[in-house]
Parts: sequence; structure tokens; C-alpha cells
Amino acid sequence: MSNARATHFTRRGILAAGGALGLGAVLAACGDDKEESGGSSKETTAAKSGPWTFKDDRGQAVKLDKVPANIVAFTGVAAALHDYGVSVKGVFGPTKTADGKADVQAGDMNISKVTVLGNAWDQFNVEKYAALAPDVLLSTMFDDAGTLWYVPEASKDKIAKLAPSVGISVYDRQITEPLQRMWELAESLGADMTAAAVTDSKKKFEEAATRLRAAAKAKPDIKVMAGSASQELFYVSGTNLSIDLEYFKALGVNFIEPPEKAKAEGGGWFESLSWENVDRYQADIIMVDDRSSTIQPADITEATWQKLPAVKAGQVIARSPEPILSYDKCTPLLVNLAEALEKAKKVS
Repeated sequence: MSNARATHFTRRGILAAGGALGLGAVLAACGDDKEESGGSSKETTAAKSGPWTFKDDRGQAVKLDKVPANIVAFTGVAAALHDYGVSVKGVFGPTKTADGKADVQAGDMNISKVTVLGNAWDQFNVEKYAALAPDVLLSTMFDDAGTLWYVPEASKDKIAKLAPSVGISVYDRQITEPLQRMWELAESLGADMTAAAVTDSKKKFEEAATRLRAAAKAKPDIKVMAGSASQELFYVSGTNLSIDLEYFKALGVNFIEPPEKAKAEGGGWFESLSWENVDRYQADIIMVDDRSSTIQPADITEATWQKLPAVKAGQVIARSPEPILSYDKCTPLLVNLAEALEKAKKVS
């Protein structure tokens, strides 16, 4: 990961959904943008038909003569579509870890079956992208300006000329909204949304939401803190912009909320704390960013962390700030928090 810390970062380069990727941590999960596996041979049954139109969350409508067959997507979007039976040819974003295994954001995708155009921030092999003859590019958006997540600023114009794009907003809304939008996108791409596995996954999500609401109501005094760990800092996430935290809060979960002034430097997403000050907030449950670009609880050795009530009580769970937007992958997020609340003891 040479020269990673010397990389220039834009505002969105240091912000991530509900947590931070910090100046050093953003490229911690370095990948090789020269790696390539063969494109997927699978296509949805609808890929031969058409025409195809989809209006994205920028209000832009993409119109093609037929349903896209050569799809390139941000890894998390590709993982969600995979759960609905839609395959992609290429991906960009955290896809494989240093040991070659699938990144947490790749979900159940077989990463050997897709072309990896870039595995870390600011990596996107435009030449490989062009060689895939893409019909459409799909990504998420973490702002209200229509910025496509993980599409590099320096090459976005070149990328835009090669194929139309679709953006799904994951900014300042509850998770149910982008889940529905991803459902609609998958359906437009030929997914069978009446399949038992699909309808069952939606039902299980709704049941998990009911369970979490009940758990939160039963334990209103349990305080939950969401955060992200880097080598130098711990970032305490606010709830007002993140799709998962906004939803959990709406279900009644009692979150610790950093003051707006403290979150200002993090673009409104988070407050940055030095490890010496990580005890500023006393929580009963701590949710820690599970992305590969961040430090995981088992590897946090700072004494101030070890002394936190929730840590001492073993009440630390994982959080996915960039959820894979399928009901199958989002249900465990609700179940895990519900279980933590049900078992939690008041320790703060």
C-alpha cells in the first residue's frame, strides 16, 4: 500500500456511510486494480428482451433498446442484485481482501466470476471497463449532488462517456427506501421478484423489524453508540444521515448522538475522537464498523477502549455502514441489534 497516505482525498473520500474511512484508513484495504478474472457468463432471462427504462434517484431516466446484459456495478450493488438472481460482468469497490477472499461487501457473489475494475478507493481501470462493452453502470450515492460512489473524480467523465449510469441514493433516508429502490432495479433487470426465496426474505425483514421495535421498547434506557475505528481515531457516528441508523432510530433504538458542531468536520456524519478521548460517551452497546478498511474490535488494543463499560461487558457488535441492499442481507442487521438489546445489561 505504498504512498496511500500521500493520496489526495476529496470530501467524499474521507466520508462514508455513518462512519469514517479516515485519511489513512480509506485505502487500508488496498487491492490491485490490475487483477482480473473472467466476466460472468450468467445473464438474467430478461437480458434478451427490451426495451428498458429506469429512472434513478437523480431523477435521470436511462433508456435502452433492451434490458442491460453487460452490467458493471459498485460491489455492494452487485452483491444485492446477486441475491435477486441478476449477474454483473464487472465490479468496482472493495471486492476481495488481501488474502484473496471475498470482502464483506461482496456478499455471496462468486468474485472469481467477475472482472474487478478496482478494489479500493480511486481505483477504476477505465480500459478494462471499456473492454467489457458496458450497457450500464450502477452505484450508490452518499450525497444529494448525484456523486456516484467509488467512481473516481479524476476519471468520472471518461467513465460516463462509455455507458449510462444509474444511482441509488443511500443518503439521509431510512434503509427501507433504498431497499425498495434496489428491488425495483432488480425487477427491471429481469429478476423474478415473485420467487419464494425473494418474498420470504422480505417477510423475514419485516418480522425482524417488528422484533427490533419490541426490543427497543422493552429496553429504552439502553444506550447504543455506533462507531468506526482507525489507527489514529475513533469516529462516533451520527444517526441523521445513515440509512441503517436512521431506520433503527425510527424503530425506537436509543442512540448516542454527537452534537452537530462536533460532527461538522465530518460533513455531518461523525465526530472524530482521539483514542485518549474515546471514553467521552458511555454506551451500553457499541456497534463497530465491519468494513475491511477499518480496524475490528479484536484488534483494538488501546487501554481507554478496553475500559469502556460496553467493552468490558462484552456488549460490542458489528455494524454494516454500507449495507448490501437486499432483504436477505439487511435482515441480519436488524436481528443482531435486536438480540443485543434483548441480552443487554445496563452498564453505563
